[in-house]
Amino acid sequence: MATQLPDDFKCPISLEIMSDPVILSSGHTFDRASIQRWLDSGHRTCPITKLPLPEQPCLIPNHALRSLISNYTLVTPSKSQPCPQPQTLISALTSPSSPLETQLDSLTHLARLTKRDSALRRKIAESGAVPAVLKCVNSDDPNLQEKALSLLLNLSLDDDNKVGLVAEGAINRVVKVLRVGLPDCRAIAATIITSLAVVEVNKATIGAYPDAIPALVWLLIAGKGREMKEAATALYAICSFADNRRRAIDCGAVPILMRLLDSGLERAIEVLGLLVKCKEGREEMMKVNGCVKVLVKVLRNGSSRGVQYGLFTLNCLCNYSESFSSEAINEGILEICMGLVEEENEKIRRYTSSLVQTLRGDHAIG
Repeated sequence: MATQLPDDFKCPISLEIMSDPVILSSGHTFDRASIQRWLDSGHRTCPITKLPLPEQPCLIPNHALRSLISNYTLVTPSKSQPCPQPQTLISALTSPSSPLETQLDSLTHLARLTKRDSALRRKIAESGAVPAVLKCVNSDDPNLQEKALSLLLNLSLDDDNKVGLVAEGAINRVVKVLRVGLPDCRAIAATIITSLAVVEVNKATIGAYPDAIPALVWLLIAGKGREMKEAATALYAICSFADNRRRAIDCGAVPILMRLLDSGLERAIEVLGLLVKCKEGREEMMKVNGCVKVLVKVLRNGSSRGVQYGLFTLNCLCNYSESFSSEAINEGILEICMGLVEEENEKIRRYTSSLVQTLRGDHAIG
């Protein structure tokens, strides 16, 4: 497996494909188990930069990379006969006279090759082939569209390509697929947005595109399992940019995410944990009937990460509203918190302590 996936997916410490990538304050990503062993051994420097780390280093989940890794094999074209040279494939793809079958074959081979060859990903991006790929993304032929999306996702893995792909018009084509593509194509399209949003400047560009956020919110409603999860992941990636939070809220994301969270889509609490940072988001959440009950369910049944975001979201809401704080107390939040203060997870302990202080002090920020 590790030999078939890009080096970007490998932990710099273990050199294995990361299952739970996290970001250090140095900006570098590692697999959680590997970096935790490094820290548990007493090290307080980044393994790559050697720069000093805080005494209690914060490990931030890299959701975008985790999603790309977990979905990568799902968009991998099946193996075929020995393929032609890359330049031949690029030429066939960009030629206006190439028939559909030739384009399909070229896209299939290029998608397979670019899975593990970052140099080829850069070569394709620099060769002028991107417009041809995007033209195929816009195709009415679902097979051609899916192959083109698979290749576009691979190209987007290189940070050096991300801004260029957006400048070439990738967002326009990908957002259209979110609306009218087949389920597999829509899921890949959402994953591409997640990948492109790794670069900070792209978050603003994507959010400013007229239908990008509305299409992702719509996919939360219209999509099925994988499509909804990838749409939520993409929203999480772009809503770290403050203006995009308000855009998502204006599109009605809050009640939709609450409903999905209540139905078991835990990724929804991560997005809500970003939207709650702005006043509009808090006000929308407090309008949702049963909001406290849904968040309590996350604290009782969620994963470690889900509990973290649930605690953070509750604390923001309780700080904002005395009535919400009273409702939370009536739902037994303090009793639940008493069971979380001894958690091994440092962030859960810290968020629990903060929430208990808020509930007992009843501080409302108005």
